Amino acid sequence: MAPVKLYGATLSWNVTRCVAALEEAGVQYEIVPINFGTGEHKSPDHLARNPFGQVPALQDGDLYVFESRAICKYACRKNKPELLKEGDIKESAMVDVWLEVEAHQYTAALSPILFECLIHPMLGGATDQKVIDDNLVKIKNVLAVYEAHLSKSKYLAGDFLSLADLNHVSVTLCLAATPYASLFDAYPHVKAWWTDLLARPSVQKVAALMKP
Repeated sequence: MAPVKLYGATLSWNVTRCVAALEEAGVQYEIVPINFGTGEHKSPDHLARNPFGQVPALQDGDLYVFESRAICKYACRKNKPELLKEGDIKESAMVDVWLEVEAHQYTAALSPILFECLIHPMLGGATDQKVIDDNLVKIKNVLAVYEAHLSKSKYLAGDFLSLADLNHVSVTLCLAATPYASLFDAYPHVKAWWTDLLARPSVQKVAALMKP
């Protein structure tokens, strides 16, 4: 079977979010770089893959899937459905809950910090400390909820690894490259959960890809 193609750049945490799922699901894949500097993301070829002109986009034969979390679900559903627990209504509900929490609570609070610490300086812009401080308050509130929850289960959806855990990987690895890398130290259960994830070969592969 031919490898699927993942279009995008490994500097993007949305792209590497997909890599974590593809690796854990045992999918053969090829990363195809998209050159934003030349406007390739707005080319007719790429717009056929993702009509919004963004990355990532996944090609599996004649099927194109875009939006990182949809790509992750597709990869798991096709290749390792146990990461979604779709055979158990209660367990799958908890996976869905924590997939939503990752997107709308965790990453929503963390991504502005990453933009200010990593993206803006890379583009020659200034860091806005107020944005960082405001979102540090938000992410600490989120982590307090995670800490209480992870005191009762090994992983987010229960005592089993799921896509809900894996979808946290790329942005959390980015956090390690900021001055706030020690943020988890105040949350021992969160830190233990993250240490466990870091030991997985799939996460180690993502970490290696994200090194500049």
